[in-house]
Order: sequence, then structure tokens, then C-alpha cells
Amino acid sequence: MVRTSLSGFPEWLPEGRIIEMHVLDELRRVFELHGFAGIETRAVETLEQLEAKGETSKEIYVLDRLQALKAAELGARAPKDKGMGLHFDLTVPFARYVVENANELDFPFKRYQIQKVWRGERPQDGRFREFTQADIDVVGNGELPFHFEVDLPLVMAEALNNLPIPPVRVLVNNRKVVQGVCDSLGVTDVEGALRGLDKIDKIGPEGVAVELAQSGISGDQASVLLRMAQVRSCDSAEIRQRLADLGVSGELLEEGLRELTELLDTANKRMPGVVVADLKIARGLDYYTGSVYESEIEGHEDLGSICSGGRYDSLAKDGKRTYPGVGLSIGVSRLVSRMISAPMVKASRKVPTAVVVAVITEDQRERSEAIAAALRARGISTDVAPSAAKFGKQIKFADKRGIPFVWFPGDDGAADTVKDIRTGEQVEADPATWTIPASDAVASVERVTD
Repeated sequence: MVRTSLSGFPEWLPEGRIIEMHVLDELRRVFELHGFAGIETRAVETLEQLEAKGETSKEIYVLDRLQALKAAELGARAPKDKGMGLHFDLTVPFARYVVENANELDFPFKRYQIQKVWRGERPQDGRFREFTQADIDVVGNGELPFHFEVDLPLVMAEALNNLPIPPVRVLVNNRKVVQGVCDSLGVTDVEGALRGLDKIDKIGPEGVAVELAQSGISGDQASVLLRMAQVRSCDSAEIRQRLADLGVSGELLEEGLRELTELLDTANKRMPGVVVADLKIARGLDYYTGSVYESEIEGHEDLGSICSGGRYDSLAKDGKRTYPGVGLSIGVSRLVSRMISAPMVKASRKVPTAVVVAVITEDQRERSEAIAAALRARGISTDVAPSAAKFGKQIKFADKRGIPFVWFPGDDGAADTVKDIRTGEQVEADPATWTIPASDAVASVERVTD
């Protein structure tokens, strides 16, 4: 087979996969702990559904059948398929899922979803064409209480801060604040202002000023918007004062400020210092209507946001009913890539196996297999040595993979023994009763410290 390399499609080595599975298991555990139900949607959506999201339509991988393409080349008539593409996030398919299943769902509906998504964008550090996302959303039928805008970022903060990585902060803003400032300044192209401000970390204030000018925003207006974007604090009183110093006011701005400061004050009572107001966050997608969220890992701010989302009032609707919601999404592959490459963490071993049963001779392999079966029946992950080589080589087989224990069948009626190859301690053991230390039962993931 010819070796081919495709950039943007990550494939972890076994140790990296253990790290990824640890992340996914911990996210799932926290999501379920908070009452979120897991769902999975199809990988394919109609192009009409995908393109309804607007600016991201250029990232869609379009699907076609090879047979249909070949038929078209030959001029033959082929069945016309409805245009389809791979989903580029989990929010668009979730909106469809809610509308199609509304009569069977219980509202407010709390869901988590962990799946692959695909985007045809240029691969770069932490950005892939195929990657795993983990989303949580709460959706209501007609209405959704504001307190969910406080609850969800705290769930995400808990999930991320339970991982063996540096502290994660959730950065929050409110679209009504940004729009209210624009209204007060007389900025008519609010979406242009939002798109520009959303790029401030990528292109800097000077670059944003150029983009704002291209949207017809004057230099004085841009100056105030950029000063607003510098406001960052955990103190709601400070946020109010700094906005007042800008000389802006208005009903929508006040509504957004009220929601933002309530979110900040409540969140910091529950998890002090984890949620920070950052007024440069605008989120470029135009369906967000209230709170918006991003995140950063302490010491890895260059990675950008690994978790983002916001409040939306009309993402899902069916003509009769509207389903408002609030959600956040973690770029799992983006996070895992940094965890492996930094490195932030290490796995205790390369494989799930905790015990290797040695083979005395090939004629006695079935005895080793029986020992392994007895250990597996008790929930102990066990492998059997691939060959009846010298015991030193069988120990090396385990050591190379990080497997902590090697089991030696007793010869000529002697008792079995098990050896901890890390310490050299070897004791008699019975596969029906031997107890593996809890810390070694499964492969663990630990934070790398300097």
C-alpha cells in the first residue's frame, strides 16, 4: 500500500488515544452528573440545512456518490440525489433534531453530544479538517429561563477543570452589550462590528480598526469599540464603571449589562474566579442573542478558545414554535492535540493492559490462556505473551508498553507468581483471588509537572 499523508485528519498513537478517551470519559461523566442526556445525530445533513448557517457554508464537505460521478462522465442518466454534506458542527444537526422530535422530547431538553465533525478549512496548529466536538445545550419550548446561561458555562468549567491540565477560565460577554454600545454610537452595521471585534485576538486592534473602517464605521466609533474590547474583569461594578466612562448608554445596553453582571456575580459565588467578563468577545455567528462564551487555558492562551458558545433565541424553529437555547462546544481534538504536544499530560502506559501472562513453552500456552481468562473474568485487563521466549524478553514486552505486572505460571506444581516489574517485587498469587492495586487497574492520565 502506498503511504499517503492527509493534513488536518489527526490519528493519535495508542498513548494519545488513551489520553483522548480519558478526556471523553471525564466530559461524559460531568455532563451526565448534571442531568444531560446523550444523543447522536447523523453525520450528513442537506446542503440547505447546512448553508442556513451563513458564513460557514464555504467550509462544507459536499458528498456525492462515485457511481453517479462516473455515470455523469459517461453522459448516462443517473438518479438525482438531494444535495448533502458532512456536518461542520453539532449545533445545526441538533436544531434539526429538536424540530423533528419535538413531540417526543421533554422540555427544557438538556443534551450532550460527542461526535466527529468536518470542515474544509486550512489545517494549522490545533485546527483540523476532521475533529471531535463535545457539546452541551439546553433548549426550551417557546421560552428558556436566564439561569441556564449561568449554569452551562459552570458545567463546562467543571468538566474542563477536572482534567489534568492547567486551570481553564470561561470568558463571557453579552451580545446585547456589544449591540447596545453600537446603537449608542450610531453604528448601523452591527454585524460588521461584531465580526471585526471577534477577530481582535487574531489580527490585533490595528487590523480590527481596518476591518471596522471597511464596514463604514468611523474612526471615533472604532476607538470607542476598541476601548470597550479592552474591558476584562471579574468585578461587575468595575465593568459598569468602565462602560460608563465610554459615554455610552441605552435600553438594550442596560439589559445586556444587567444579564452580564448577574451571570458574573452568580457564577463567582459558585466557582470563584473561574468566569471572567471579557467585552471583546462577540462571537461571529449571527444567531447568538444573549450571553456568549469563550475560554482559555492558563499558560496556553496562544491556543485560543477551546470551548465556546452562547444563547440563541431562534436557532431551532418549525414555523409554529420557536425553541430558544443556550449551548457550549468543546473542540476536543484541539485540546487533545495540545495536551499531547505540549506535553501537558502523560499516560501511565501505552495500552489498557494491566497484566501480561508469561508463556513457559508453546505446549503450555493454554495454561497461560486459562489464567488470563480467569483474570479477565474478574475485570482485570490481561494479555498473554506473544511467544514463549526467555522470560527476560517477555518482561521487556510488558515494559515497552508500560504494563505493570507480569504473571508467571508455576512450573512442576509450584505456585503462580506475579511480578511488579517497576519495583521488582514478586509474590505468589492465585488468579481467582489476586487483587490488583486500584491505581493500576486502568491506564491513568497524569499532568506533567516541571
